[in-house]
Amino acid sequence: MALAARLNPGETLGDRVMKVDHAGEHGAVCIYLAQAWFARWRAPDMLPELGRFLEHERGHRAIFAAELARRGQRRCRSYFWCGLGGFVLGGLTGLAGRQAIAATTVAIERTVLRHMREQVRALTGVDDAAVTALRRIIAEEQEHHDLSEARLRPGGLWPKIVDPIVGASTHAVIWLGMRLRSSKGARIRAR
Repeated sequence: MALAARLNPGETLGDRVMKVDHAGEHGAVCIYLAQAWFARWRAPDMLPELGRFLEHERGHRAIFAAELARRGQRRCRSYFWCGLGGFVLGGLTGLAGRQAIAATTVAIERTVLRHMREQVRALTGVDDAAVTALRRIIAEEQEHHDLSEARLRPGGLWPKIVDPIVGASTHAVIWLGMRLRSSKGARIRAR
């Protein structure tokens, strides 16, 4: 699959990827904040894990923010909406308990990992700073996926409910972020 984006004048594909991923990490921070708040009552045994995931996501957001600052780029216009959506999703799944929390992480991380790997392929040899930032994050995102997947009961109901909705929503947010532009911009496709 090719990585496609509509770019603002003077914006590179790497710039756009950093903006969209920064907004996505903000959404992830908000998901884990809301889930941890409700997990105090619904899944207290998950608090240490959620705390570690939240710390990772804050670090990821900071990596992308630093890269945007280095590039002289503003954050993505979807930043606020990713945060709001993250709080809503985190709150709903946090209320539902440990299986919904784990299923949400698995669905999001599977989609995010696929996109980040695609971004690395498209940007390798084109934007080494963006590739370095992405590679610093991928291992922790994989850890979140794997630990959460291990928590799921085989044949459980929550993955069947959460996976298609959250996976498709995460993909849609990334897709929209890559195509939003503030003015007339060029459409590019990288292989």
